[in-house]
Formats: sequence, C-alpha cells, structure tokens
Amino acid sequence: MSTLSFEQLLEAGCHFGHLKRKWNPAMAPYIFMERNGIHIIDLYKTAAKVDEAAAALKSIAKAGKKVLFVATKKQAKQAIADKATSVNMPYVTERWPGGMLTNFPTIRKAVKKMSTIDKMTKDGTFDNLSKREKLQISRQRAKLEKTLGSIADLNRLPSALFVVDVMKEHIAVAEANRLGIPVYAMVDTNSDPTNIDFVIPANDDASKSVELILGTICAAMAEGLEERKIEKVDSAAAAAVAEGEEIAPKKERTRIRKPKATVAEAPAAEAPAAEAETK
Repeated sequence: MSTLSFEQLLEAGCHFGHLKRKWNPAMAPYIFMERNGIHIIDLYKTAAKVDEAAAALKSIAKAGKKVLFVATKKQAKQAIADKATSVNMPYVTERWPGGMLTNFPTIRKAVKKMSTIDKMTKDGTFDNLSKREKLQISRQRAKLEKTLGSIADLNRLPSALFVVDVMKEHIAVAEANRLGIPVYAMVDTNSDPTNIDFVIPANDDASKSVELILGTICAAMAEGLEERKIEKVDSAAAAAVAEGEEIAPKKERTRIRKPKATVAEAPAAEAPAAEAETK
C-alpha cells in the first residue's frame, strides 16, 4: 500500500486551511500555524491520517463490503465519480436525498421503479403508451438516474461513508451517525470533526487536494479487492485439492487375494499321503 509523502501533499495544496476568523477550535490539534490570516494544516498529521484511513478502508473492501462516497461540491464531483467507479463502489455527487440511509427501503423502491421502466422499454410495453405518457416516464427515468443511478447496485446499507466537506454534507454525516455507520472524511479548518470517526485534515476546496487523497484511498481499496480475488482462487484450489485427495485413496484400495485351490487340484495333493500309508 503506497503512502503519501510530505512533498506530494504540499504540491497539491493540502495544507491550505480557511481564514483564521472562520476556524473551528476543535480543529486546533491539526493546525500547524497561521500565516497571513490563513491557517496552515499540519501535513505530517494529514499523511498519518490518510494511511490510517486507507488501511481501514482496504480491510472493508477486502471483506467484500461497500463504501459510499459522498461529495456534492463542484471541485470534488468528477474526482469522486471517477475514483469510486474504478473500485466499483457507490457514490453520490448530486443532491443528497434526505433519508437515504435512515429511510433506505424507500430509496430502494425508487431504484426498483427505475429498473421497472427499463423492463417496460425492453418488453415493448413502453411503445404501446401514448406520446404524453412516454414523455412523463422518460423524464421520471432521467430524474431517477441523475439522483440514484450511481447507487443502483447498493442493495443494503453501506459499511462506511467517505465524505468530502462535512459541513456541506452534514445531513449524510448525521444519518450515518444515527445508524452507527463509520464516517471517513476530509475535514477542513472551518469544520467540526467531533462526529467523524476517521478525520483526514486537509484542504477540501482544491480539486488537486481531493484527487490526491481520493486516489490514495481508492488505490488501497483496489489492493484489498485484488487480495480478496486471490484468496478466493486459493481457497477454491485448496478445496479442489482436498477433494481430490479424498477420492484418490478410495480408488487405490485394491486387495490382493490369494487364489483358492480348485476342486480338481485338491485330490491330487492328497494322493501321495495315501500311498505312503499303504507302504
């Protein structure tokens, strides 16, 4: 698992915080200094926290569980979509639908509605509708795809959330906290890290900063998924070998039996003894 260096974080601008007057005192442990009225984040702590979060998320991915990535701000949308897709994880880049976690069954119904419309299109039912009905259904499908298309494969609640900008995504964080889902997040100097399980102190407004940290996190998760595949192959091979060893001894069990004396041979063997008695 690759780790971020101080120089990489510095070059990406991860150290830039917000103005001093906008800071949250709870972020004091992660602030290195203040320069020209702007807080500077301690990048050594950032690197350590990224490694910690990457290791934890790698184990989640290796266990075959899902991590939901959330970022609706412009700077992080594309990065989240690309990186989450690369590791086959669900993500939210449009408006967070309220109750997505706390009212998950309703969200699943909306996703099923989307798949029902797709079935109508395939089986020809859609062609029998009027022009107005087609237009309404098409609009509804497009709206569902925009908000829920990226979570269509999320059949159960995620095992973790990865959030960029906890202030903007406070509803998602609140829902995860309510359900006991661990939250991993990039937290800037103006945010409250109290309700975050794995804090990554970093600049969440620069696209380069977001891309660098997301890239490291997703690379670790990709390693976890690869290890999971290798373990599956190894376990399948071991099971096949074990099964072969159980069958082989049964085939090899062939007893060598001595040939029995035939009826014709038996009197011939007794004849000499009878001749000796007569002499």
